[in-house]
Amino acid sequence: MGELKTNAFKPTDVRLAKIAKALSHPSRIAIIKLLLKKNTCVCGDIVLAIPLSQSTVSQHLKALKAAGLIKGKISGSNTCYCVHAENWASASKSFSNFLDKAQCKNQTCC
Repeated sequence: MGELKTNAFKPTDVRLAKIAKALSHPSRIAIIKLLLKKNTCVCGDIVLAIPLSQSTVSQHLKALKAAGLIKGKISGSNTCYCVHAENWASASKSFSNFLDKAQCKNQTCC
């Protein structure tokens, strides 16, 4: 979505859409699950656990980091990743609020 067009929407809705887009690939879901399960910074283990090339995993990590869902810390020649706890909690709350309020009331349509 172009930057100019996002101005027409609430910042909270734009943020929710960016998070949804970042989570919209099964590999990214797998990465998040791995990081949550390990509950610590993970370096090379991600490539070993996900059946993708190093460069593809790096692209997925980049998207998750750009959305603020993970953070990375450079350690020598490696970058260690973990879930960004504050942003994850905020995203979780935003999705819960959205899904709770977005209940379909017309059960008979289509």
